[in-house]
Amino acid sequence: MTVSQEPAVFQTPHLCDPITLEIIQGAIMAAQREMEALIERTAISAFIREKKDFYTALFDERGVMAVGSMVPIFGDITTPVFEHFPIETMRPGDLYWYNDCYGSYGAVSHSNDQVLLMPVFHGDRLCAFVMSWAHFADIGGMRPGSISPDATEIWQEGIIIPPTKLIDQGVTNEAALAIFHRNSRFPEQSMGDMSALMASVVLGSTRVAEIVERFSADVVSDALAQLLDRTRRLVRRRLAETFDYGTHKFTDAIDSDGHGNGPFHLRFAIIREKGPDGQDRFIFDATETDDQAPGPVNLLMNKSIPGMALGLFYLGGDPSQVCNAGGPLALDEVRLREGSLVKPRWPAPLGMRGLTMMRVLATLNGLVNAAGGQAPAAHAAYVVALIRGKYTENNVQKPFLLADGIGVGYGARAFADGMDAVYFVAQENYPVEFTELGYPVRFINYGMVCDSGGPGQFRGGAGILREYEILADTAMLGVRIDGVVNPPWGIKGGQSGRTGRVILNPGTPHERELKPLSDGNMLKMGDVVRFETGGGGGYGHPFDRDPERVAEDVRAGIVSKTAAATDYGVAMTGMKVDPEATACLRANRPAAKAFHRGVYVDAL
Repeated sequence: MTVSQEPAVFQTPHLCDPITLEIIQGAIMAAQREMEALIERTAISAFIREKKDFYTALFDERGVMAVGSMVPIFGDITTPVFEHFPIETMRPGDLYWYNDCYGSYGAVSHSNDQVLLMPVFHGDRLCAFVMSWAHFADIGGMRPGSISPDATEIWQEGIIIPPTKLIDQGVTNEAALAIFHRNSRFPEQSMGDMSALMASVVLGSTRVAEIVERFSADVVSDALAQLLDRTRRLVRRRLAETFDYGTHKFTDAIDSDGHGNGPFHLRFAIIREKGPDGQDRFIFDATETDDQAPGPVNLLMNKSIPGMALGLFYLGGDPSQVCNAGGPLALDEVRLREGSLVKPRWPAPLGMRGLTMMRVLATLNGLVNAAGGQAPAAHAAYVVALIRGKYTENNVQKPFLLADGIGVGYGARAFADGMDAVYFVAQENYPVEFTELGYPVRFINYGMVCDSGGPGQFRGGAGILREYEILADTAMLGVRIDGVVNPPWGIKGGQSGRTGRVILNPGTPHERELKPLSDGNMLKMGDVVRFETGGGGGYGHPFDRDPERVAEDVRAGIVSKTAAATDYGVAMTGMKVDPEATACLRANRPAAKAFHRGVYVDAL
């Protein structure tokens, strides 16, 4: 699917009637979820099995995404394969594979992510495609984990696989797999994860073929086209409700690239105008975004991403709707500038593009809010700790890699508090028991960071406190934290979320704070590392928050008594609200403006 593709023009009556359409929608969504369940149950590495950093999707016979996970980072997955392997040459039993970021125009945005794509046939007719995608723990590169803030070019981030036919009519290219696994420091994990991905696309192909067999290829094709058009029309309507004619702008920023450069600003605009045919045109423009970074925070943003993210926002988690390419097709044009942070030139490193990706999503929220919509306040960027080293077991020294992704606070909404302690969408934080069993670490503390959520009528989500002792002989720590200089913004009187930090050996004479985006931090047995992740921005003036809800947060340890008084104007006696003292505090209501990032401002 490319952004320039036009949706099919539908004639009535449809081959697929409304009742059958709902049945087919449920069937393909069930197939997609069954593929994900198989990966979760059979993968080997923790980042897939426990973190759940994997996605699946189904595409129509043209390669347009028909149903996918509710993840706003899907790009144009199929075109990179079609450019090397035309559709008319594909046969039953074929399977295609790649992780080439630049070769896929950012459909894959860092090299750890592997994509498998399989065509689905009914007889000799190509009817659909199924995809599985997962983050592999190590694919080579300069450091275990293949991701490091120290990287300056993409070759330092592991092996690059261009679009490749992995299986040719049922015959696997074992040599290609052997080369790939040989480049991993943990080849057993790599083999197991690849087997899980391959099994999931075979399962998906089987399930979709069963759906086609039941309803016919023509009916299924028409059903997928209707679902695509339904989503596109919904998103177009919601864009028109949000964005008046003219240009709407918003700017956000990430702090650094780990090499002493930054901040880097994301400057986005949405333009609504009348086209020559008198129809509305919606244009996404990121050409004013700062230049690419020397360090690995560049995001090679596929042109489908803005529409996908906006589409998911407008779908609003409605279970009756389908996540598909209708969002990207709702935008008429996407403008990116080559050499910018969101369209870097080869071979710029991309490994830590997650920081920029999270700011992209927050900037899109800001665009909606700047235009008068009601998107959430900004979220913190999820934190990654990469601990690599050696430990001794039964007098044998063994290597280990703990890639610990840690959740953060998400932005408050116009109707509810932000989500606490979220990693990313449906992904999860590692449980204590799993982490201690699998790695040479011991937990000292695990909970939420008090006062990390941005104050507001609706509070920003709280970040995570995660503190563990190192039991390995030696270890090296890589840290990825953003939003220290530019914390997540609050809106409509809500204040910005609090910043994250990493402290080594807290409360001892050797205590020191580590750089938030750094690598090469050496650890030894007995060291204690304390992570405090950032919180989300608040929504609405803090003095408008129900005092009893503030008291609930105090009792839960999410808000301190001091912050209750200073930020929310709520006085407490013991663990209960003091109504008279609270009235006195709230009589001196601070002035507020549209946005808040450390201070109130009219615009960002």
